[in-house]
Amino acid sequence: MFEAFASSEWAGLVFLILLWMFIVGLALWTLDQLFPLIERSQDDRVDPHAPTSLPAVGSMRSGVVDVAEAPGQRRRTSVSSGAALPDAPPQDTPPSAVPVPPWLAGYWRTTVKLILPLLAIWLATVLLPTLLAPLLHQFPLFTRFPLAYFLNAQVTLVLFVVLIFVYAWRAARLDQRYALDPVLRDEEGYNRYGRLLRMHRTFILACLGFILLMGLAEFALRLPPRLIHWIFVGVTLGVSVVIGVRVRARTPDEYYVAGRRVPGLFNGLATGSEWISGAAFVSLAGALWLLGYEGLAYIVGWAGGYVLLALLLAPYLRKSRQHTIPDFIALRYDSMLARIIAAVSSMVISFIYMTAQIIGIGIMLRHFLGIYYPLGVVIGLAAVLFCTLPGGMQSATWTQVAQGLILLIAYLIPIVWLAFQLTGVPLPQVMYGEALRQIATLEAAQGITPDYMTPFNDWTIWNFLALVFCLMLGTASMPHILIRSYTTSTVRESRSSVGWALLLIGLIYLLVPAYAAFARQEILQNVVGQPVTQLPAWVDQWARTTFLTISDAPAQGGNGDGIVQFSEVLIDQDLVVLATPDIAGMPQTIVALLVAGGLAAALSTASGLLLVIASAAVHDIYYRGVLAHTPAREQLFLVRGVVLLVAVLVALTALPRIGIIVQMVAWAFSFAAAIFFPVLVLGIFWKGATSYGAVAGMLSGMLVTGGYLALNYLYPSINLLEINHTAAGIFGVPVNFFMTWVISRLGPHPTPQAQALVDKLRHP
Repeated sequence: MFEAFASSEWAGLVFLILLWMFIVGLALWTLDQLFPLIERSQDDRVDPHAPTSLPAVGSMRSGVVDVAEAPGQRRRTSVSSGAALPDAPPQDTPPSAVPVPPWLAGYWRTTVKLILPLLAIWLATVLLPTLLAPLLHQFPLFTRFPLAYFLNAQVTLVLFVVLIFVYAWRAARLDQRYALDPVLRDEEGYNRYGRLLRMHRTFILACLGFILLMGLAEFALRLPPRLIHWIFVGVTLGVSVVIGVRVRARTPDEYYVAGRRVPGLFNGLATGSEWISGAAFVSLAGALWLLGYEGLAYIVGWAGGYVLLALLLAPYLRKSRQHTIPDFIALRYDSMLARIIAAVSSMVISFIYMTAQIIGIGIMLRHFLGIYYPLGVVIGLAAVLFCTLPGGMQSATWTQVAQGLILLIAYLIPIVWLAFQLTGVPLPQVMYGEALRQIATLEAAQGITPDYMTPFNDWTIWNFLALVFCLMLGTASMPHILIRSYTTSTVRESRSSVGWALLLIGLIYLLVPAYAAFARQEILQNVVGQPVTQLPAWVDQWARTTFLTISDAPAQGGNGDGIVQFSEVLIDQDLVVLATPDIAGMPQTIVALLVAGGLAAALSTASGLLLVIASAAVHDIYYRGVLAHTPAREQLFLVRGVVLLVAVLVALTALPRIGIIVQMVAWAFSFAAAIFFPVLVLGIFWKGATSYGAVAGMLSGMLVTGGYLALNYLYPSINLLEINHTAAGIFGVPVNFFMTWVISRLGPHPTPQAQALVDKLRHP
């Protein structure tokens, strides 16, 4: 039996994992010796510099704290470098009740009056183009865009970005009116900001120069494609690892929240990079290729969630000065049970999402580098560990900024090249309207039904809207995005940070439909209707992989006539983006660049998710629950041990390449929306929310979402308004809101301390 096991693939797999653990452990021990562990002289939960009572309002800059006792009156108090902000430190229980400043009610009313019209515009931007889509579809625009498609593919994205920046600007003006605006940077801060800008400008120029040199070397030296791919992947991994190791943490705040001093612009770049996961970078265009108009639900939903994040959550989470989302929930509701529910939910959601990223890394490395899939998984996880372990959020933040710039360059260059090649104009956001026109003509000539652009061919309008709102609420509730609110230097920076994040995301999302349209045009024009023996060279190349199958033979389900029919073309969603350089006949340098961008996207997202899992396990459950007096050195040791353990579990989950994992990612958004969004929003905007209500709301939202999801997945005929399981959270969210409200009204009244905390959260 032992010999049989030793000769099996399982033995090789076990040996590979053990070898990987040994190498990573040895490397981490070496890093530990080079970069000493975090040392603290104070307990995490007690800040000797924190005020004993809640100040009326405070703002900070390096070395100076400005405290406004009333609107228009400001006194300045010097503090030493690294001293606590005037707002309360992270803690488990709400602060003692203090008198509410007389001006706060007026300030809060004005804030709500600012938020409500922007939410109304946000809602109209989502609903009107969708509800009127069948009518608007009849009106083409300047480059033959159907108006309905154009509005949801481009106009909504632009409006979402504008709404966030308008909110940030108006909120800053409001703070100035009440003399609450923080002094963002002193001379040292401006110098640091300038250095960061120069460094990243140099980084962008270096990336472009490297791409140009590799392109020249490809033609001059006739480098083989596989070598070019190895070079790009190696450089991407190397840059990420070097930044992760050098930008290390020296304090607990740096490890958990990057020291709370990341400027809004760079925090936004890190957030956007963390959001553009490997799956979205590679597969989202494929979803639009397959679904047409209905695929826009993912773009509208994911982008629209950032408006909710900016208006309803990010500034108030930053004000709380916590480390994790369970921290905030426990602080607001003063409940250990609520903390545990939130922590376990964060871990499960993040684990599923992270597994999808690692599967994507393994697939990309296997296809483009020709390495064994499990080895690709191991390489990807090792890179994630080196990006995260030396400095936690500090390391992850600056690696994500670099990775975000890489993925933007990688996504932009191929599609601009293809647009110029096909239309003569290097503006894919505008020119893919011509591709849509040709798609309609080709589909009509080939008798393909339903056509690509007509709204609601594949889904009902209710399923479309349900998925959009589920993705929006889930986006605003995803733990790895929410914790980004804690890393900015001020509340004001947290508002603008969300705008910068959506700007980066929007630049990618504006290109996604172009990838889908140009790829569909190419396939309909040069593949469908052509003899099987005379297909373009790129088809033969990709047909040798699992990404593309031409099934003309009767044994494969075709008609065997030697002519490719549309129904005989089976493509994987990942093909649309990955094959774009081959379709356009671009150099292998561009192919490798695209792979590097996908790899950077996956690494960035996986790093943030890994931090969420580790902090939930050690900080929220162990340190805040089981053993509240764990020494700092032991905490860090536990965090690193948990990170390594999670990496092993993710590897074991990713190795079988579970097909359902993609659907599980969609489910993660439903659960995030149904569990977190209502209790976070009510905790900020309603003083009456209590711990009993929050626990009941989270559990009921989870159960309703899980119940509908399971029923519809197992028995698709069981549905409400033809809404499928991917949007199950749309039912859990209102149940969570209702249960939190009802139980809070029926149970004990909220304590004065909890109400004082809400007042504290409502001003910067």
